[in-house]
Order: sequence, then C-alpha cells, then structure tokens
Amino acid sequence: MAASTSPIPKTQRAAVTVALRAPVEIKTDWPVVQPEDLVPGQILVKMEASGICHSDLHIKDGEWPSRPVPFVGGHEGIGIIVALGKGTVESETVRLGSRVGIKYTLGSCGRCEYCRSGLDTACAKGLYSGLTDNGTFCEYMVAYADSAVPIPEGVTSEEAVPVLCAGVTVYNGLKRSGTKAGDWIVVPGAGGGLGLLAVQYAAAKGLRVIAIDTGAEKKEACLSLGAEKWVDFKESSNLVGDVVAAAGDRGPHAAIIVTPSIAAYGQAVQYVRHFGTIVAIGVPSPSATLQVPFSAIVGKSRVLTHIRRSLQDAIDALAFVARRKVIAQTLPRKLEDLNATYDDMIAGKLVGRAVIRF
Repeated sequence: MAASTSPIPKTQRAAVTVALRAPVEIKTDWPVVQPEDLVPGQILVKMEASGICHSDLHIKDGEWPSRPVPFVGGHEGIGIIVALGKGTVESETVRLGSRVGIKYTLGSCGRCEYCRSGLDTACAKGLYSGLTDNGTFCEYMVAYADSAVPIPEGVTSEEAVPVLCAGVTVYNGLKRSGTKAGDWIVVPGAGGGLGLLAVQYAAAKGLRVIAIDTGAEKKEACLSLGAEKWVDFKESSNLVGDVVAAAGDRGPHAAIIVTPSIAAYGQAVQYVRHFGTIVAIGVPSPSATLQVPFSAIVGKSRVLTHIRRSLQDAIDALAFVARRKVIAQTLPRKLEDLNATYDDMIAGKLVGRAVIRF
C-alpha cells in the first residue's frame, strides 16, 4: 500500500487542454491519481505554485509534439509530497511532507548515451511535465522522486518556482556561454520573465549586461536589476550598431536570446564579436527561417541550445535565490487567468514571470 499524509480527494481543479490551438478549460472534476495507483518511484505532489512558460503555449497550440488531448499542461511547479508509490525510497530531501520542485524533465532511462552525457532532456524514453505526462496546472500532480528538486529553506514557493524552468535555463545558458567576469553579454527580451532572471544571473556572475526590449517599465526593471546598458528595439534605427557601440568596437562577447523573435537571432549573428557565442533559448515559430549573410557566420560565432538543464543545475540556480543574489520578478495569477496570461504573453505585456498560486 502506498503511503500518504492525509486523505486524498478523488477530483481536483485543473487547466485542461481539450483541443489544440484552443483556450484551455478549467475543470473541477479532473481525476486525482490515488496513492494506491502510484508505481514505484512516483510521488503525488499537492501543488502550491506553478509558473507559466512560453513553452506551455507552444504545446497548447500544437507547435510541439504532445500527448493526445485532453491533457494538463505546465512544467514549472512546487508543492508538498503527500503520497509515495509503493517501494519508493525516501531520502533526506524527498519524503512525505517535503516541499519539492517539478521541472520539465520528470524522468529518463538513465542508460542511453544522452543520459550518460548529462543530456537527459534528449532521452528517447524521457518523461516530460505537461508534454508526455500531465503537468503542473492542477492541484495534485504525479511526479518522480529521482527528479524532484529540493527547495531551500527560507525561499518561498513564489520566489523559487520561476527558477525551475526559466531560471535553470538561463543559468545553464550562461554557464555554457564561455563568458567570464567583465565580459559583455546581450539579453534580447530582457524585460520578460526569462530575461529579468538572465539579467540577474549574469550580473551576479560579474558580466556586463546590455538589455534589449521596449518600454519604460521594462527599461526600469532591467537597469534596476543589474543591466548596465539599455537598447529599445522600437526606438533604435540601427540596433546592431547600437549594441556594438554599447559594448565597444569589437562588440559583445555573447548573447543569450530569451525572446522567440527570429529577428533577434539574425541581429545577434551580426553584433556578436568574432568567436563570440549565441545561446538560443527563446523558441521561434517552427515555420520561422533565419536568413543571415554567410560571411556573418563563418569564423564569428558559435550557437548553443539550452537543452542541458540538469537536476544539479536547478539546485545551483536556486542557491543564488537563497543567497538573495537573484530575486524572481513574479506576477500573481489564478488558475482561471491562464488564457488571459497567454494573451498577455503573446502581446509582450508581461514584466516578469506569471505565477499561479493554488
């Protein structure tokens, strides 16, 4: 018999994708997996908070492969473990009553070349929150003990939850960018949830940040959180020239692109210095194509994706929050606000990371 801390309800509230490219529906009778139905290694988590990511929108709109509808999206959550599958081994940080984080990767085979190389997000047998498995937009979620992220004491769930996707993604991207303290790094899309975290992590690592976005509110947020220079892409008549001028005549050492704008990638190839780095995080539409002069690529820059986001990366990224070096700029939302939040996301209105509190 599976162990649990308290009676578990049979049904719950959940934001359910019932059709692709359609608004999600708030269900009040979505089933809760019962403790006796958990398999070894699984845990049942009573959710406290969930972030809302642009990737969730891609999945809902059918731009990424997903499980057949209906399904529950979301891949950035925090909650309390209320049940363990039979045979699931407790640890110091994963046990009944523990507060844990749920990130995109729920599980992997652990044996393939990708897993052995720390690339479990590419595992062919991988399990992914809100994609292959029901995700965090619900009151009770099934997760896996091996991938549960311990949350530091003294850090609230609202502060920590954006780190489990947005934070760990930019943290890993910065780690792999090849930059060192004193280097210039550009953050296109700096005023959004990902961008403001990228600005803070970069500043905490001693990098000099050029923030690109638009609007007075985003400018104020970026500069107050550690950006040294600001370029408004709507006001600039020569964005590439403005970025190079901000960093000096050789241009910046790297760019970490957190916006889904395909134009941002074309610009980055032109303003990054020779042998600089472009880290691709924002995902443009699958139909988008990048057209840049070949001469701008040869011998100039290397492009890295953000596929590496390990459990250790999440723990390390949360340590910055625990030390108050990074403070997520969160926007409180209700589960019922999910569709409106997606609309604001598309319109570029969010200054920070939208977080649902259960």
